Amino acid sequence: MQNQEQDKALGEIVRSLGNANFPETLGNFVKKIIDFDNLIIIAYHKDINPEELYREYNSPIVYEKMQSHYLKAAYLLDPFYHAINNGIQRGIHCIFDLAPDQFKQTSYFYEYYQETTLIDEFCLFSHINHNTTLTACFGRDKKSGIRFGKTELKKIKSYENVLSTLCEQHWRSYQPKEGKNIVLPPVKHRLRTIMKDQHSISLSPRQTEVALYILQGHSSISIALNLNISKETVKVFRKQLYSKCSISSQAELFALLMPILSML
Repeated sequence: MQNQEQDKALGEIVRSLGNANFPETLGNFVKKIIDFDNLIIIAYHKDINPEELYREYNSPIVYEKMQSHYLKAAYLLDPFYHAINNGIQRGIHCIFDLAPDQFKQTSYFYEYYQETTLIDEFCLFSHINHNTTLTACFGRDKKSGIRFGKTELKKIKSYENVLSTLCEQHWRSYQPKEGKNIVLPPVKHRLRTIMKDQHSISLSPRQTEVALYILQGHSSISIALNLNISKETVKVFRKQLYSKCSISSQAELFALLMPILSML
């Protein structure tokens, strides 16, 4: 009976291709396999801010800061966003599998992520075009109070190719809203410019990269691996960064840079 229900729900997704109810039928199908509390569909672009396309939830607090914080700046510290930048285009992945080694120790995690009441997420990635990757993020929050199980995730992952393909077909003609398609310089370049213009702080390209990695939750070892430099060199850049910014902690770095990131 359960397989028949899943087959019927999958058929409904196919029938809804090109229609406004496609995201809803996608959620209905996933819920036949793995229960979730909330769903948000976001289009991520190269060098412009992401755009929300759909949401559903049980508790409104989950997406309360989506427009005011996440889409303006906080997304720059999101493991899903960086997975896209690192080449992920399709399939289903869990946030804590993609997150840096010290993600749960970041100010982003404490001051933003936990405030959403989310406790777990998995994301369906779909490749729309060269500049756009679409994500459908299914979450559990404090309402259910439990993370997704391995068996549940294994079941939904068995559908990842067909679900990614259906999303790609539905959004194949997607274009950013008018005014959002202006391609900007890379984030690290814009960050250096604003730091110089507004705070008279001149950061080197490496110091800027290290700053962004720290905010994402990468340890010195992880930063060293990503930048192909030694752990000792990372520590030197971190010390220089903190000295130039007159700060002494990751929390102070977060407080300094988040308002700036929201302007990028």
